Amino acid sequence: MAQSKGKFDFAIDRGGTFTDVFARLPDGRERVLKLLSRDPQNYKDAPTEGIRRILEEETGQVFPRDRPVDTSPIGWIRMGTTVATNALLEREGERTALLVTKGFKDLLHIGTQARPKLFDLEVAVPDVLYEEVIEVDERVVLKQEDCELPGKHPKHLVTGRTLETLEVWKGIDLEQVEKDLRGVLSRGITSLAVLLLHSYTWSVHEEAVGTLARSLGFTQVSLSSVVMPMVRAVPRGYTVCADAYLTPKIHQYLKGFTSGFKGALKDVDVLFMQSDGGLTPMEQFCGSRAVLSGPAGGVVGYAITSYSQMEKKPVIGFDMGGTSTDVSRYAGQYEHVFEATTAGVTLQAPQLDINTVAAGGGSRLFFRSGMFVVGPESAGAHPGPACYRKGGPLTVTDANLALGRLLPSFFPKIFGPAENEPLCLEDTMKHFHRLNQEINGFLSSNQSQVGENGAKNSQSSMLPNSQSKMSVEEVAMGFIRVANEAMCRPIRALTQAKGHDTSQHVLACFGGAGGQHACAIARSLGMKTVFIHKYSGVLSAYGLALADVVEEVQEPCSLRYEQQSFTTLDRSVEQLSKRCRDTLRARGFTSSQITTEVFLHLRYEGTDCALMVTADGYPSNSQSCQAGDFRSAFTKRYLKEFGFTIPDRAIMVDDIRVRGCGKSGIKSVYKPKMGHKQAKPVTMTKCYFEGGYLDTSVYLWEELPCGHRIQGPAIIIDKNSTILVEPCCEARLTEGGDVCMTVGSDPHTVIGTELNTVQLSIFSHRFMSIAEQMGRVLQRTSISTNIKERLDFSCAVFGPDGGLVSNAPHIPVHLGAMQETVQYQIRSQGNKLKEGDVILSNHPCAGGSHLPDLTVITPVFRKGVSSPVFFVASRGHHADIGGITPGSMPPHSTSLQQEGAVFISFKLVTGGVFQEEAVTEALMAPAQYPGCSGTRNLHDNLSDLRAQVAANRRGSQLVGELIDSYGLAVVQAYMGYIQSNAELAVRDMLRDFARRRRQQTGSLEVESEDFMDDGTPIRLRVQINEKEGSAVFDFTGTGTEVWGNCNAPRAITLSALIYCLRCMVGQDIPLNQGCLTPIKVIVPPGSILQPSQDAAVVGGNVLTSQRVVDVIFKAFEVCAASQGCMNNISFGSEKVGYYETVAGGAGAGPGWNGRSGVHSHMTNTRITDPEILEKRYPVILEQFSLRPGSGGAGKYRGGDGVIRKLLFRNKVVLSVLTERRATCPYGLKGGEDGAAGLNLLHRADSRVINLGAKTSVSLQPGDMFCLYTPGGGGYGREDEASAAPQSKRRRLNETFPERGSVFEYRMAQEGV
Repeated sequence: MAQSKGKFDFAIDRGGTFTDVFARLPDGRERVLKLLSRDPQNYKDAPTEGIRRILEEETGQVFPRDRPVDTSPIGWIRMGTTVATNALLEREGERTALLVTKGFKDLLHIGTQARPKLFDLEVAVPDVLYEEVIEVDERVVLKQEDCELPGKHPKHLVTGRTLETLEVWKGIDLEQVEKDLRGVLSRGITSLAVLLLHSYTWSVHEEAVGTLARSLGFTQVSLSSVVMPMVRAVPRGYTVCADAYLTPKIHQYLKGFTSGFKGALKDVDVLFMQSDGGLTPMEQFCGSRAVLSGPAGGVVGYAITSYSQMEKKPVIGFDMGGTSTDVSRYAGQYEHVFEATTAGVTLQAPQLDINTVAAGGGSRLFFRSGMFVVGPESAGAHPGPACYRKGGPLTVTDANLALGRLLPSFFPKIFGPAENEPLCLEDTMKHFHRLNQEINGFLSSNQSQVGENGAKNSQSSMLPNSQSKMSVEEVAMGFIRVANEAMCRPIRALTQAKGHDTSQHVLACFGGAGGQHACAIARSLGMKTVFIHKYSGVLSAYGLALADVVEEVQEPCSLRYEQQSFTTLDRSVEQLSKRCRDTLRARGFTSSQITTEVFLHLRYEGTDCALMVTADGYPSNSQSCQAGDFRSAFTKRYLKEFGFTIPDRAIMVDDIRVRGCGKSGIKSVYKPKMGHKQAKPVTMTKCYFEGGYLDTSVYLWEELPCGHRIQGPAIIIDKNSTILVEPCCEARLTEGGDVCMTVGSDPHTVIGTELNTVQLSIFSHRFMSIAEQMGRVLQRTSISTNIKERLDFSCAVFGPDGGLVSNAPHIPVHLGAMQETVQYQIRSQGNKLKEGDVILSNHPCAGGSHLPDLTVITPVFRKGVSSPVFFVASRGHHADIGGITPGSMPPHSTSLQQEGAVFISFKLVTGGVFQEEAVTEALMAPAQYPGCSGTRNLHDNLSDLRAQVAANRRGSQLVGELIDSYGLAVVQAYMGYIQSNAELAVRDMLRDFARRRRQQTGSLEVESEDFMDDGTPIRLRVQINEKEGSAVFDFTGTGTEVWGNCNAPRAITLSALIYCLRCMVGQDIPLNQGCLTPIKVIVPPGSILQPSQDAAVVGGNVLTSQRVVDVIFKAFEVCAASQGCMNNISFGSEKVGYYETVAGGAGAGPGWNGRSGVHSHMTNTRITDPEILEKRYPVILEQFSLRPGSGGAGKYRGGDGVIRKLLFRNKVVLSVLTERRATCPYGLKGGEDGAAGLNLLHRADSRVINLGAKTSVSLQPGDMFCLYTPGGGGYGREDEASAAPQSKRRRLNETFPERGSVFEYRMAQEGV
């Protein structure tokens, strides 16, 4: 199946802008061709045209454009296409209906309930893919041996494919389903997605619906049990919808493509690339596996070409395009993920872990509040960068052009309105001169302000000591460096997340724009080698030619990995392997060409961290199954990724997967040009680098002999890309004609303590990167579900005064709160802190939020300096630290002692020794109080505290490395500048608000109040100083401390304030101490916002924080109130404990309707999937849907809350801790209020009881808790409402450009 004898073979990557064709000719030569993907004046389909041109040119025969192409000279065709991705991005798939279990019609609208962008009040979320929903009255539940439900449900028992027993509570009424389906068909919808709960294991009901729908005339029927039989209804639902939505579009495209050939390509082997890096026959190509078809070819291309040539060193793939950059890793095996989000749709399917960041050649350049910012906005293909002559904005491409790194004379003349002109340097320079004036204006006004303020204010509120003026080249260079740093961050995260050293990788660069940045990025990451393949400009197409045909099968499992399960596992593995081999044989492969690889999806029992593990390198033994020693493979990988194992815990098998490969890729044949003569530069040019302009030789790649070496600075140009060889780097041509660059170290430019605005942006990235890397260590080395899987933690870096410098991730309720904790320790410990000490604190009087949030603080010392030069800290939510209820979140506590163990300023580590005995004693201490217990999970507490200490050690080490590189004075100076930058952005926002307010009302004072459910007022008066851009936030008049736990420590008010300021600024700013510098906060002692030392506070953290946000937004009239509650629900018994927070409606605002069924403001927690909930806990989820009509009416409507009904199968104690049950979320500007929430208990004996807002109650089997969450307020009078607000139609990759495991991790962190 490799080279077809005497025929033409084609590998084609059809991208969004260009289509790349790689052809293998009958005589063994290779040809590449690039053409526009859309050129309707000249041809209908680009891949067909590419094949036609090459056949015509190479055979000398005429292949007319208007007739189907003769296929007799064609051996095989392989394609990668962005058809599915584009249909998803543009939302131009097939009209689709979703058929789902009754009670769950809004399940995919609510999704995980987390909002994608933390500070986006509009909560822009991509639309669902279906147009209509049919609810089917059927229900299947998993049998639980200890279930005590009264027998009102007839038990028809069945066995699922995971060998679990299920109970069919309600059969399917196919007559009713038929009636509903006919209605959908009559409205012109012919594509159907089917999602029934627990169908991953028992699919009989889905199959019956599928058979019926096909018989009625649905042309596409996708069943979730077939598309991806994995547990978790939400991602499986998204996947089956994507399949139903995209597959008809793919078939439509294939029909058009094949119609351009004689016999519709019947006798030609046509294969398509799937998201997992394997090829599949055209007729098997489906929507859910096609989304990464385009970039997957590139990963295969660099993996096969560079890994083997670079002595098997691990490789980072770096594919920089116009709007975004794709980053991935290869170390001998493709790295797959099994769940990833593209354009807002989470797909559960094997896909290469390709991380997309919103930085590419077309990324726009901005100067904001003294900081250089690159992207995420992009100029797109139209109008494109300024130099494209279509009136576009300044971009990274323009910066490269301005520095002489792109040479217009070597570019095709395809620019301008008529697409016949060269790149335009004049337009680029015109834009840069304008931006340069703005930057220099900012710098000089800053200088004069420093002059005025310097004497009276040493910690000047502006950015001091700035450089006096910047040249255009310095500005362009600055943007390039900032763009490079933005692209380095995901590469660091991708490697370090799995415990790899970034600097030990080779950078494989491909795509059009990457060659100009490769040296700088490799140097930044400490890499020594850059590899650029001779086909780097068309590597995705070349990768298709090298790829194998893949057949994957997978089935769910629910067994322990232990001796008595091995026979069953071996049988399943053998059946799946046989299916793979049979399918590949049917496609023409011989047994010798077929290999199979077995994967088990394994996790420790009671955890959610599952790893897809192969036993490659771990042969089977008497203690393993026949496919290999998966226990050793799992524990070794778990140790590498997470730093520990859990030896006494059982290992669970969640899924069995077999990947079959039919070896069919071509072997590349090298025809090297050996170098006898020296290569001559075709020209010399001037190129700008850090030290100024340097003479730079320009070479044509095709004229370079193999083995030839080129010293930087130089430019190497070929038809599809430009490579920049920087000073101190050397490029050499390998035998295969590829470019291999050795990256030398930077002749270090010395940076002084005066402000350099470019370095400001770079230091901002660096400080954030330190906090992010600390978070990675904490997540990897922690053991509890809360920290390891729910990611409920924050890590941060602080200055010597305890002021926050950077904080990651942004959990709203932690923002700025840790600063209070660090500053308290500085005041109380003074100079008693020594190197090797670590402090533990959680008390509200010491800046704590609530007791389960334990903060670990490490001072960073420097040789020769007596006091700490920085502090690093990590705050993690511990699942239990004692108190009156399991989970340490009691709904009815009235004093702090009832909420668990208390630490004010506890030495956790002294002189480098972990104080295990003392901390154990303190964690068990709450048992001395009546009705209280010590911690119920000491082992996890100690493990997680050690993990927090390890994270701080990493932070301390990274701060030390930064100081080694730049010197202490410089690092501390830039710490101050970053804080000043945040301050500047807040001052600008306050001035802007003050100006508008003065014009409207003549007053610079605003005020508001709102109430807790018990009637406690929260009052705010804000006075703004327009000239200074400062404000006083005065909470005088707020109610007193309350009997109960809704008291909020002062740190909570500051977190809420930082969150509100960031939302109102409306752009990315560093979230640090500087945000609060222009703000004076007055909170009356003894009030609910600054309670006494022993007041209970657990509800203040989760409820009162939301009301503080409501009050601030009301004063500034930003938007109507969101639900104003987190709806904290927990239940438990001696055997089990569970905690969740539940979504509600978001408030409407000027120009947008509130989002329904989403978390708002101070929380963003993901909710447990219905199938996982029912599998692990004694509960049945009867309903989880939106609560229609609960959002306030108005010109713009508030979002609806949700209805969530939990039926209990055993005796449990239920606790609810909620707000907005008596007061309603306010509407604004004439909009109506949202509906208040309601907590009802339906007893098994039919009594219905209103539980009120806060209670604990014992439940019996058969009792059902019904939660109705509040809606959001409306905005504007309803009579002003026109049609639905017209949101701008933007491609979703502009709004949601990122994807990959690094992005998923950040989303999960911000979903806490």
